[in-house]
Amino acid sequence: MTTDIPSLSLALYQPDIPQNVGAAIRLCACIGAGLEVIEPCGFPWDERKIEAAALDYRAAAALTRHASWEKFLIAKGERRIVLMTTKAAWSYTDFVFAPGDILMAGRESAGVPDFVHEAAHGRIMIPMRPGLRSLNVVTASAMILGEALRQVNFVE
Repeated sequence: MTTDIPSLSLALYQPDIPQNVGAAIRLCACIGAGLEVIEPCGFPWDERKIEAAALDYRAAAALTRHASWEKFLIAKGERRIVLMTTKAAWSYTDFVFAPGDILMAGRESAGVPDFVHEAAHGRIMIPMRPGLRSLNVVTASAMILGEALRQVNFVE
C-alpha cells in the first residue's frame, strides 16, 4: 500500500538518545510510517547529528516534531495511541491495530509518565524471557510496527 499519508506512525516520547532517533527515522522512512518526536528530548536537537545518525534517509521520512505532550495531543486528532511498554499485560501479537494508530515508545531511561499511560487506548508488550528488562526502543518498535503493518495493510 502506497499513500502520501502514513497508515501508521511511531511516536518517540522525549527520547534520550539521538542515535535512536536516527535509527527511527531510517525505520519509518523504509516502511512508510510517520515519525512523531515529542519534545523536549534528552539531548540538544542538532539537525547535522540527526542527519548523520539517519544517514540519507531523513528526506524520505515523514518526521513531525511536537514541542510538548499537549501539542502532540492536539495534533494527533482522533488517532489512537498504542503504548509499547514493559508494564502491559497484552502481547502485541494479540492486539488489533487500525489505520492511523500511533505506536508510542517511551524514554529509554524512564518510559513514560502515568498521564501518558492513561491517555493510551491500548498498552502492549513484547513477551520476553524472565529476568530481562527490555529491548532497544527501535528494535522493539520495528517488531511491533511490522505486525501492525501486516494487519493494517494486508487485511483481505
